[in-house]
Order: sequence, then C-alpha cells, then structure tokens
Amino acid sequence: MFQIGKGGINSAMMVQIEEALEKRELIKVTLLQNTDEIPEEVAGILEETVRCQVVQIIGRVLVLYKPSSKEKYQRISKEVNAI
Repeated sequence: MFQIGKGGINSAMMVQIEEALEKRELIKVTLLQNTDEIPEEVAGILEETVRCQVVQIIGRVLVLYKPSSKEKYQRISKEVNAI
C-alpha cells in the first residue's frame, strides 16, 4: 500500500500510514530498491511514532497492524481478539 523510495520516510508519510491503519488495521509498506533505508530500522521508527506492531518483515516488505479505535473499522481486530 505504501512505498518508501529515495526520499526516505518523513513525517507526512507517517501521518498517512497512521490514517490508513485506522481504516484498514493491516497494511503493507514496501521499501523500493533506490532507498537507503534498512527494513529493521524503518520498523523501529514506525513502531515508535505510529504506535503500531510490525507483524512481519519479508525482504523489503513490512506488514503493519494497529487495531482501529473506531468500531466500524474493527474487522481484523475482532477476529484477532476471538483467537
């Protein structure tokens, strides 16, 4: 859903990621080949600033999860709580 390129990660992108997580709860962030960012470092930054969980890192793809605060968007979190 999101791609991090040569410009790296910035505050505007973090706001967009946070808004997307509010609506979808689970998203992918891809690091393009032209970026100097390291997936593990980006994961740490996102966990701190967006307060989400990095569920999985596969190569240059991060999967992020954050339960939605609005009940109408809580589809995945309800299934997770049921487990």
